[in-house]
Amino acid sequence: MVTPGRRELHKRATRQALQEAATRMFEERGYADTTVRDIAEAVGVTERTFFRYFPSKEDLLLGEVLDLIPELGRLVRARPGGEEPYTAVCNALLDLAEQRGMGVGILFSGLPGRAFSRSGNGSVLLDFEDALMEALRDRLTTAGAEARGLRLRASVLARASVAAMRATVAEYHELPAAEQTLEAARGLLRRAFDMLR
Repeated sequence: MVTPGRRELHKRATRQALQEAATRMFEERGYADTTVRDIAEAVGVTERTFFRYFPSKEDLLLGEVLDLIPELGRLVRARPGGEEPYTAVCNALLDLAEQRGMGVGILFSGLPGRAFSRSGNGSVLLDFEDALMEALRDRLTTAGAEARGLRLRASVLARASVAAMRATVAEYHELPAAEQTLEAARGLLRRAFDMLR
């Protein structure tokens, strides 16, 4: 195994610092009110340096959101076997919020509408749905669910879960700014998933 050199370590540290500063600012100020200049200045680099790491502010944001997807799938699989599928997904999202601290708040930071519609050649929504479908299918298989129709059931459960998550984000942004807290987001998420049951 090759140990990365100082230059590579510095590049990784700069990239991570930019991501962390952006995540914090998106959550504090919202996506629209955070500029590339703000993010770069918080890390002590130039805007030009920012663009060496990320083609745009939206690309940085999408990277953060996409990083949540495999982690969410893992957490859904790790939930207790007796939990109903919607409960498992909701609790996995709450676990993710707890583990990431502010990190999961990126979903509530005022994402531009197109952020969920495209990620390179695919769709962030489809990526979320597919990851949840696989995790739920694994859970249902382990629980001994009948194989016939298993993929369809997992697919419906996953897509409804993502719809509940999106509805939560939309409802969150209707709250007065002073009430837009991670605790409020958690409460809305629980209510949305309760409506699915």
